[in-house]
Amino acid sequence: MVRSGDLAVSEVVAFYLNRTKQIADRINSHTYHQVKSVEIQTRELEKRLLAREHLPMAGVPILVKDNICTRDMPTTCASKMLENFRPPFDAHVVARLRHAGAIIFGKTNLDEFAMGSSSENSSFGPTLNPWDLTRVPGGSSGGSAAAVAADLAPVALGSDTGGSIRQPAAFCGIYGLKPTYGTVSRFGLVSYASSLDQIGPFARDICDLALVHDVISGHDPRDSTSRVLDSTNVCEELIRYEPNLNGTKIGLIKELFATGLDTSINAAIQEAADALRKLGAEIREVSIPSLKYSVSSYYLIATAEASANLARYDGIRYGHRTQEPVTSLKDLYKKSRQEGFGREVKQRIMLGTFALSSGYYDAYYGKATQARRLIAHEFNKALEEADFLLSPVAPTTAFRLGEKINDPLTMYLGDICTLGVNLAGLPALSVPCGWDKSNLPIGMQIIGRPLSEKNLLTTARAYERSVGLHLQRQPSL
Repeated sequence: MVRSGDLAVSEVVAFYLNRTKQIADRINSHTYHQVKSVEIQTRELEKRLLAREHLPMAGVPILVKDNICTRDMPTTCASKMLENFRPPFDAHVVARLRHAGAIIFGKTNLDEFAMGSSSENSSFGPTLNPWDLTRVPGGSSGGSAAAVAADLAPVALGSDTGGSIRQPAAFCGIYGLKPTYGTVSRFGLVSYASSLDQIGPFARDICDLALVHDVISGHDPRDSTSRVLDSTNVCEELIRYEPNLNGTKIGLIKELFATGLDTSINAAIQEAADALRKLGAEIREVSIPSLKYSVSSYYLIATAEASANLARYDGIRYGHRTQEPVTSLKDLYKKSRQEGFGREVKQRIMLGTFALSSGYYDAYYGKATQARRLIAHEFNKALEEADFLLSPVAPTTAFRLGEKINDPLTMYLGDICTLGVNLAGLPALSVPCGWDKSNLPIGMQIIGRPLSEKNLLTTARAYERSVGLHLQRQPSL
């Protein structure tokens, strides 16, 4: 509507500024928001519209997780360690969004350095779930998910290392896409676990999700893991798409429907499978026996990489420096890191350092990488039997604030449905598929073959159009 001239950019901006002013503090979804910055971007965009530039995202407000660099806003990773960091450059994805005409509307809250499953581990305080303010929004991209669910922006960016887009999307009743590893550049993403991290979008509508993915995906020579891809315009195709899944084979991962899964989630996904069957899909059961190793192997690999990536924050090269008196260089490192990092980050650094230490490397990190290869092999084998895999996103719906914060093992086990996808480098999508007895959203996970994002989005679009759950209820904020 902005591109056609039916709606002025200033009208869109005014709506979302007003809504942000009313609601953002109630759910603590933002780490940074400044009206002046938005107004400057709006004026620049209006000039580009007058010059008739091609702007596929003209006037679309987008929120960015605060571990993705933005040149005109702080990038804190929700940590005291980086509380004064203002990058001199944009991340690749942010530069692409600006080029496409999007307005960077602010930065969103997260678990510190993206380490967590609830968005409670933040130096800005926890983010609240807009469906129930006593519940978590999921993590670590909880700020982005909560903001989109509360309609503070139509779309947002998150990062997914072990489910950090899909789980909060499910807890907040919106869509979240974890792309194939390497299809979206990680340049400008503050690293947590480099072999697992992937940037992806949140949205309340599949077409919006596809539009953002079309813009941010593609090769970037500054990221050595970035893939060369043909340009796509999935969004335009989805608008014209008629639901039809004839001949599509979808596999239910039997290990993820075992004991411990909430009965309401099981029932919602079985109903979703029936809806897909009515659209022509063939539903069958598949097995990935090695998924039982996914939690242990993920937390060994991720924490090992985190311990190496976060070593740079020592108060000299990067990050917070203590103002307390010190007696040596070692003392400076120790006090700076002790003050700068939160509890969860310290816990993961120590776990990763132990896993990489002399005498334990082969027993822990080496075994974890072997398990990773086995899990990837079994996922690929299952995807030879089926075009897509279907599973829950999490064993439960959104839990209460503080319920699991002192029980890290229970918190880690909550990621069991999503971790394998990152270990295998596959694309996966969280799709709203119902509500539990407490009116909390339920999400299902659709997993595809490498580089099958277009087919994933098409399948989700077929389900969205036939069921339309995303339009039936909204948070009552």
